[in-house]
Amino acid sequence: MKGNLTLYYDEEGDFLEFHVGEFTEGSFRNFGKGVFERIDKKTGEVKGLAIMGFKARTSKLEDVKITLPVGIELVQQA
Repeated sequence: MKGNLTLYYDEEGDFLEFHVGEFTEGSFRNFGKGVFERIDKKTGEVKGLAIMGFKARTSKLEDVKITLPVGIELVQQA
């Protein structure tokens, strides 16, 4: 999977989504506990992840640091 990493955060809904490459039509597969993977409709590839309650999950941490650019590889497991 290649392309730019795009982050989207909805503060009101406390929802974080990130995807790699161009945004395409797709669907989410629920892993449970508010974590989802985003699947490209045409190719079936994992294009990103989404986390419900992101701020609530990280509010117990004193520091959350993200260094950019980020190198990331998503691998779909069978």
